[in-house]
Amino acid sequence: MYHVAICDDDMLARMLIRTAVERTGAECLISEFADGADLIDGYEGYDVLFLDIDMPETDGLEAAAIIRRTDRAVRIIYVTGYEDYMSRSFLVHPFSFLLKPVDEEEIRKQFREACEYGGEKGQKGPLHFTACEGVVEMDVYEIYYMEYVGRKIRMVTKNGEYFLRGKITALAERMEAYGFAAPHKSFTVNLYHVKSIRGYDIHMMNGDIIPLSQKRSSQFRGRLGRQQAEYI
Repeated sequence: MYHVAICDDDMLARMLIRTAVERTGAECLISEFADGADLIDGYEGYDVLFLDIDMPETDGLEAAAIIRRTDRAVRIIYVTGYEDYMSRSFLVHPFSFLLKPVDEEEIRKQFREACEYGGEKGQKGPLHFTACEGVVEMDVYEIYYMEYVGRKIRMVTKNGEYFLRGKITALAERMEAYGFAAPHKSFTVNLYHVKSIRGYDIHMMNGDIIPLSQKRSSQFRGRLGRQQAEYI
């Protein structure tokens, strides 16, 4: 399922985008917002964001800049009536730019491409893990990091914590293909959710701090830099 947000102060524009997305046939959960301030206040993390630029309280450029501080994975599709905004919009690395009045077919096309782009970058459907309570199904983007603690693997996700069976080294190797890297022998982290590195502390998007070993620092920083460059 794709989590989609539509932010536009024009109700008719929101209706057009919602209709276009629904007609693609993709399984979606769609949220609507009438202003950038409302989007920021109610932001839950989305796969695709249709974002108007010219809005009365908080415009799309300002809203996107704030969102990008905590979410680099969301594909932002700008929908606006002002072509002059195009060059400024690229400062927050949008996926694409649609100029109003937009055609429904073009909305569907851009949405499909945004979904396919996410799949090409590693999220090829849910992964399955053997947890203490049974098999857990989880999308890659939902996972913040995994930590070996108390002879179990603690998986921290947007929906809570799970304790997995197995070895952290084997799991870390498995998750490399999905944009994870091991900054410490007891951790593997989702590079999408790394907010910053300060000294030997890795600050995650959910507020947690992960230790970065001096031995692995250079390799981890290089991997993070390559990953971020790939998604910009």
